[in-house]
Amino acid sequence: MTETNSAASGAPAREPVLVDLALQGGGSHGAYTWGVLDRLLEEPWIRIEAISGTSAGAMNAAVLVSGFMQGGAEGARKALDAYWKRVADAARFSPLQRSPLDRMMNRWSLDTSPMYVAMDLMSRVVSPYTLNPTGRNPISALLEESIDFAHLNESPIKLFITATNVHTGRGRIFRNKEITPAVLLASACLPTMFQAIEIDGEPYWDGGYAGNPTLTPLVRESDARDVILVQINPRERRSTPRTASEIMNRLNEISFNSPLSKELRMIALLRQAADPGTGEGKRWAEMLTHRIMTDKLAEYGASSKVNAEWEFLSLLKVEGRRSADEFLSVNGANLGVRSTDDLDVLLAEC
Repeated sequence: MTETNSAASGAPAREPVLVDLALQGGGSHGAYTWGVLDRLLEEPWIRIEAISGTSAGAMNAAVLVSGFMQGGAEGARKALDAYWKRVADAARFSPLQRSPLDRMMNRWSLDTSPMYVAMDLMSRVVSPYTLNPTGRNPISALLEESIDFAHLNESPIKLFITATNVHTGRGRIFRNKEITPAVLLASACLPTMFQAIEIDGEPYWDGGYAGNPTLTPLVRESDARDVILVQINPRERRSTPRTASEIMNRLNEISFNSPLSKELRMIALLRQAADPGTGEGKRWAEMLTHRIMTDKLAEYGASSKVNAEWEFLSLLKVEGRRSADEFLSVNGANLGVRSTDDLDVLLAEC
């Protein structure tokens, strides 16, 4: 895909538009978000004010902000490239690899991988405290190499990372100065695979259970009116899941989308209110919402979320760039003007 932007194409310069980004999690599918961000960062008129991220979305967000501090938009793009290359390099030594059958059938899933099947079964009956008593997580070293945690608080871009408190079940939002490798690991901590991450004496699990991602801090603490949601988890599936893995996958998609759907429904309700009031209520009602997503991710299956082969990650990046390019072509002119995501459909579900 040819990389273009308004400046390179000779289009007249556009007044800057402040935007917030809301980045969902989804394991290796976060490489799709990498592609979306790569494309958005090419547009000089898009000014990122704040990012709310969960799980893989949190890692994309922190890497972007760290890179932006060192070299602006181009620095952010290079930092994201380097991070995902490190992920792929580390994955070469993982026992979770596609089986010969998956490769022969040109499938990116690990559904017939003996190690994946064994891990999936074990995670349902054996605690991660037994399987991994040391609590080791290989992603920790990658994060240390990829992010300048000591200076995140100096960034002009606000960061909001969500993790779920195991004891209370409530989400906690971590901001720039609070973000450490442990916070990012907590935001991506699937409880059947990893031990809870302890922060300030409290255990945390994946932030997707409380907000995937959460929009509240973007309303309360950002000056931007536009929010671009990069959605990884499919909202709808036309077929009924029948196998055990399909049922579990759909349950996870519904549960990880639920907190976000509730916040979006509240926006839709406030927009229809005769008088949304002042202060925060008015801010919610006036949010301009946009969504970038693709049906392609639904085709790969849940097991592909642990496939970090470079070829697969690169494929997802290309799809992310394509989706973002399509969004900019169709809806770019509406940024700063009106919402492009139809939220009224959520009210029909009430």
